[in-house]
Amino acid sequence: MTTAITSRQLRGIIPPLATPLASFDALDLPGLERLVEHILSGGVNALFILGTTGEGPALSYRLRRELIERVCTQVGKRVPVLVGISDSAYAESLHVAEIAAKAGATAVVAAPPYYFQYSQSDLLKLIESWARDSALPVYLYNQPGLTKMVFEPETVLKSAEIPNIWGIKDSSGDMDYLKKVIALVSKKYPDYSIFVGPEHLIADALISGAHGGVPGGANIFPTLPVRVYQAFLEGKLDEMKEAQKRLVAAGDPIWSSNETEPVYIRRLKCALSVMSLCSGLPAWPYHESTPEEYKEIEQHLRKVGILKS
Repeated sequence: MTTAITSRQLRGIIPPLATPLASFDALDLPGLERLVEHILSGGVNALFILGTTGEGPALSYRLRRELIERVCTQVGKRVPVLVGISDSAYAESLHVAEIAAKAGATAVVAAPPYYFQYSQSDLLKLIESWARDSALPVYLYNQPGLTKMVFEPETVLKSAEIPNIWGIKDSSGDMDYLKKVIALVSKKYPDYSIFVGPEHLIADALISGAHGGVPGGANIFPTLPVRVYQAFLEGKLDEMKEAQKRLVAAGDPIWSSNETEPVYIRRLKCALSVMSLCSGLPAWPYHESTPEEYKEIEQHLRKVGILKS
């Protein structure tokens, strides 16, 4: 059942699946099935579950297990499935990795443990332990806005020397950081995958040498980032830039807000609900969008042609 990739050469667009919820501790099962099929229909290259957009750290371990098993069963061998195992407890990360392996996932994705702060030497020891102990290959997840720690470029370079560490997803939004990682790693370890998180940076990241993107907006409009990537592969840079503009415009009201950053998940789920894909309920204690916000997002989706009038 495993969707195998036998070397560190994953490339392309890998949407971070939002987790459809029926309550704070129950999945919206019909919504989950619809959302997975909607995303896969866009021609994406893989699927990432239990990341930030998937609200992984806010979900119970029981719910995480159910999500892993259901998504892996539904996806089958169509695309690789990556599973977030980020946790403040090392043993729990390994436990989720075991569940993912048994379910048929391809690899796992791990951010630094949150709450306590660690040195780069601590993080390197952790990476070495992940590589040794994880039931699946590991991608690093650089998410300093939430973990308050960074995998420094030199640490990433050292991680690339480890066979079971297959790449990194960078959600820092710092292109200087990403370019330094690419400069240090890509020439020496060309099969080590480097992905960018924020979707407004996908085109710039690809031109700079990244291998793809992990855009949350692909839950809503998966074909748009896929067009950016395909145009890049075909050397059609003008077409790529135009697709990137459309991607940013389509997602603008989801990601852009005067409120604190995490509430984008609420607006993303609001959009998915407006599209009749799944519930608009975010993980507790976030609250669902107001009727006014539903109306605003519905109007936007109609304006950009995602919803038909």
